[in-house]
Amino acid sequence: MSKTTITSAELALPVGPFSQAVEAGGFIYFSGQVGQDPTTGKLVAGGIEAETERVFRNLSALLKAAGKSFDDVVRAGVFLTNMSDFVALNGVYARHFRQPFPARTTVAVAALPLGACVEIDLVVKA
Repeated sequence: MSKTTITSAELALPVGPFSQAVEAGGFIYFSGQVGQDPTTGKLVAGGIEAETERVFRNLSALLKAAGKSFDDVVRAGVFLTNMSDFVALNGVYARHFRQPFPARTTVAVAALPLGACVEIDLVVKA
């Protein structure tokens, strides 16, 4: 099986041995994004809503690089450090997707990179 990496110059470079996104087997798998400002490399201030908005801006840049949009997303994985942020996350999330909504998993985790409170990854039909 062949794999093709997808990158966006609008994002900070990965800080580990992984790709921003990989196309394989008819799907594009997007690595998790946190609310990292690509110009500073730091997490945006403002809590869950600000971080989630930045996550969606980062994901949008990758979708654009792949020639796709949020309408093409078939699955989202959401990771929260505090499940009490679930309602606030959904408020931002709902502004970026429309029906039929992608399948989604939301799980609580102990910690995320940069001390983020949310991380989101995507799967998109190529």
